[in-house]
Amino acid sequence: MLVNVSANGPGTSARPAAPDRRAHDDAPDTAAAFARLAEMDEGPERDLVRDELVRAWLPMAHRIAGRFRNRGESAEDLRQVAAMGLVKAVDRYEPERGAFESYAVPTITGEIKRHFRDRMWTLRVPRRVQDLRNKVRVARREISQTSGGGAEPSIAEIAAHTGLTEEEVNAGMEALDSFSALSLDAEMSSGDDGYSLADTLGAPDTAYDIVVDRESVKEGLRRLPERERAILYMRFFEDMTQNRIADRLGISQMHVSRLISRSCARVREEALGRTTLSS
Repeated sequence: MLVNVSANGPGTSARPAAPDRRAHDDAPDTAAAFARLAEMDEGPERDLVRDELVRAWLPMAHRIAGRFRNRGESAEDLRQVAAMGLVKAVDRYEPERGAFESYAVPTITGEIKRHFRDRMWTLRVPRRVQDLRNKVRVARREISQTSGGGAEPSIAEIAAHTGLTEEEVNAGMEALDSFSALSLDAEMSSGDDGYSLADTLGAPDTAYDIVVDRESVKEGLRRLPERERAILYMRFFEDMTQNRIADRLGISQMHVSRLISRSCARVREEALGRTTLSS
């Protein structure tokens, strides 16, 4: 027969036992070591105690790192980042402010999140847009869970849920695809007419290379005598040979060659700002 016994005396229901303050098995009791560390001066002995504390809490750091798996970073790298956060927590912790775990968990989590924010973006976006991305991502998950239908929430629904404007939601939605990049060989469609991402990229237009040159010589061409302008037009726009130009104008081919060379030199010099041609 079971008998309930409490501090209030027999016959009264016993209160349930208080839960263990340590929520996880990887939260060791290191209060004494931290108190000792806080009183020690810098030196080899303090470093030894510090290292022992880091080793004691390392399993917790690894557990926190496990929450971020399958996000594009290797488990080993995540553990290394979590360990860095743990070291910072040990160095900055002040025992009089409460349990170490309460301080270490947000410190380690923040270090991992900073790692993703600063190192893992293929396409770097401003911090504000990253924050919008996170709000949109969380809102989409929460709305989908609440609705139960699994349908993709609309921009207006996300805006109402987060308090953001629809423009901000759109910016966050675009940033969702900026965390990682597609390979140029990625297939954009399937079937016989399939094409890769590389096929959608434009090619350089060589005509752009001569736009500035063309605009630069316009004024110099206007200043040339009419006959020289006509010769340049026939040679470079109608693709006529010097002999044909000479026959049309009734002059020698050598004369045509000299006029072309002289005209081109004058136009070039004016375009480069070396001289000013007179009418």
